[in-house]
Amino acid sequence: MNKLTKVGCSALCGSLAAISAANAGDLTVTGGVDMSWISKDNDVTGNPMGIGSNLTFKGSGELDNGWKFDLTVANTNASAYSSSNVNLDMGGLGQLNIDQGDSGNGIAAMDDKMPTAWEETWGNGLSTGIKTVVGNGGSMNLMYTTPTFLGTTLTATKAWNSGTTDTADKLTGGAGTDHNYDEALDLTVNINPSFGTETLSGLNIFAGGHSKAKK
Repeated sequence: MNKLTKVGCSALCGSLAAISAANAGDLTVTGGVDMSWISKDNDVTGNPMGIGSNLTFKGSGELDNGWKFDLTVANTNASAYSSSNVNLDMGGLGQLNIDQGDSGNGIAAMDDKMPTAWEETWGNGLSTGIKTVVGNGGSMNLMYTTPTFLGTTLTATKAWNSGTTDTADKLTGGAGTDHNYDEALDLTVNINPSFGTETLSGLNIFAGGHSKAKK
């Protein structure tokens, strides 16, 4: 009896290992160093020199049904944890993205659409007093993106506890008594017309909205 039990356990472990191997993906690490010098008129800056040392972990793979997934884990200066997101590409059904509030989803992705060389034009020591749209981008959220049709893409981003970020697995986000922790929804539309010519290739039309529902 003991021998048969051991055989059964070995077979089960082998099956689980096979499933794990089938869903395995690749993980890469990228990083870099950037330097800055901040000069602000009529203000005390102290030491104006700064060095950034960031690391980003990226993974990708494919599920048995052909859907592709990728993940990003970002670390800021001195390898301090920043945020993570997981994206599931369902082909013709669109995409699902689970995000921990890195401002990449919802209307937060539209805070500044100007061309940039390094972050936004106001992002180097000038952020004090700057107000940009945030919506659900700064919260733990789930975003659905439609396939692009005639240059048009729609997104819907839901935050079940607006204001909560970086919730770990098997845990729940913090609760609050004010409306900062209500459920919220972002809707956006982005249009880049394409009719097989270059006539409208530079045109970019976009709009978005944010709605918060009291619990």
